[in-house]
Amino acid sequence: MQTCNPAPAAKSPRSLPVVGLATATLAREFESRVDASQGETEWIRPILPRPPTTKLAYLLSEYPLLEHIYLLREVRQLRELGWNIQTISVRKPGKRSAAPATEEEEEEFRHTWYILDGHIFTHIASQAMTFVTSPLRYLRGLASAWRFGGSNPRRLLLATAYFCEAITAGYRMHKAGIRYVHSVYSTTVAMILSLVFDINMSMTLHGSAEFVDPEGFGLYEKVQKAQLVRSISFFGKSQIMLSSSSADWHKLRVTPLGVDILEWRPRAFRENPAPFDLISVGRLVETKGCPLLLQAMAQLRDQGRDIRLTLVGDGSLRPSLERQARQLEIANRVIFAGWKTHDELHRLCSTSDGCVLASFAEGLPVVLMEAMSAGVPCVAPRISGIPELIRDGIDGLLFTSSNVDELVAAIAQLMDDPKLRYNMARSSRERVTDKYDLLKNALQLSDVFRYWIASKAVSSQSPADVTVREIVAVSETPL
Repeated sequence: MQTCNPAPAAKSPRSLPVVGLATATLAREFESRVDASQGETEWIRPILPRPPTTKLAYLLSEYPLLEHIYLLREVRQLRELGWNIQTISVRKPGKRSAAPATEEEEEEFRHTWYILDGHIFTHIASQAMTFVTSPLRYLRGLASAWRFGGSNPRRLLLATAYFCEAITAGYRMHKAGIRYVHSVYSTTVAMILSLVFDINMSMTLHGSAEFVDPEGFGLYEKVQKAQLVRSISFFGKSQIMLSSSSADWHKLRVTPLGVDILEWRPRAFRENPAPFDLISVGRLVETKGCPLLLQAMAQLRDQGRDIRLTLVGDGSLRPSLERQARQLEIANRVIFAGWKTHDELHRLCSTSDGCVLASFAEGLPVVLMEAMSAGVPCVAPRISGIPELIRDGIDGLLFTSSNVDELVAAIAQLMDDPKLRYNMARSSRERVTDKYDLLKNALQLSDVFRYWIASKAVSSQSPADVTVREIVAVSETPL
C-alpha cells in the first residue's frame, strides 16, 4: 500500500529581515529552506509591515457560525498579524446539534458585539441620540433604506429593520471611535450606517447568492457607495463588474479565502478501498444538488461498485433526501452525518477516498480547499470560481453542473485509477499550499486593508485629491 507521508512538523519560527520585497512576495506565511542532509524543512517567518493602529470593525450577519468557520479563521488570522478587529454581528448564532462550541468560538462569542441583543432600550437610545445629533444624516439614511425597499411592503419592512440595525451598530461604533467597517453578509446594514455616520465602508462579496438577483440585492448602489470591494475569486469579480459601473471597478480587489495547511495533514492513501468512501459537505438545500448526487450513487451501485457516501451538513431537504435514499435502495450506502465540528471534519476527511460536490451555484467552496489540503481528490461542478481552484484532470475532476452522467463518470474514473487519485492527492495539496494558504491570503487582504485605510488617512489630512484608485495602484509596487 502506498502512503502519502505527512510533511514534517513546523519548527518554532524565527524572524529574519525582509527588505525590498513586493507585496506578492510578502504574502507568505513562511519561506521554506530544505536541509538536504537532515531531510527537514525549517520554516522562517519574515518581518512584515505592521497594520495601522486604527480599529477595524468586521460586520457580519451571524457570528461565529459553524458553517462559516472560514470567517472565524480569517478574523483570527488578521488579529495575529496585528490588526485590532472588533467583530459585530447582527444576531447571535443559534443552537446547533453538533458538538459544543470550541474554545475559539466561545472566545469570539464573548468579544463580539451583537446588534439584536434583546435590549430594546439600546435601540431606542441609539435612534434618539442619532436623530438629535445628526437629523439630516439620519433622514438621509432612512430615505436610502426606503429606496432600497421600494414599493414592496415586505421589502420596505425589511429595509426599515436594516435601518434600525444600522443605527444601533453605527452609534456604538461612533461612540467607540471606530471609523472603518468591513462588511461580510451584511452589506445593506453597512451601507446605511456609512451614510449616517462618519464611517468608511468596505465589503466582501462571496457569491453566489449576491449575484442571483443583483438588482434586488442593490449591488450597483452598494459598489458605488463602498470604498473597497473584495471578491474571493476572479469569477466573482466578473459578476460584480457585470452589475456595477465601470467607474467603480478600480475599487475591486481579489483576495481568496484560505485554509491552514499545517492543520490538514495528508491522509493515508488507500489503493483499493472497500468500500470507496466519498464525503460531501454543505447545507442540504436545493442549490447544493444533493438529489442528483443520490441519483449518481444509485447508478454507481447499479454498476456493481462498492461505494459509500457521507453527507456532512443539514437543511430543509434532509427528510426528502432520506426518503429518496430509501426509494433508490441506497439507504445503507448513504450516511446523513449532520453538521460536524472542525476536528470531526478532519477525522472524516482522513478516512475518505474522495470528496464530491454537486452544486448548481457556489462562491469558492472552502470545503474543497480543506479536502485538497488533506490529499483527498475532489469531483466538483465546473461553475463559479471552482475552476480557479481545481485544474481539471490535475488537482481533481470537473463535470458539467446538473449532468448526472458526467458526475457518475468522474467518480467512476477516480475509483478505477489509483495512480490518478494518488497524483491528484499530491497535486491538490500543492495547489492549495501555493494559492489558498490562509496566512498567505490573509497577508494579501491585510495589504488591501492597509492601503485602503492609508488612502483615507491621507485624504483626510491633505487637500490634495488622493483617490482610492491611486492608492490601490501603489499596493502593486514593491515595498
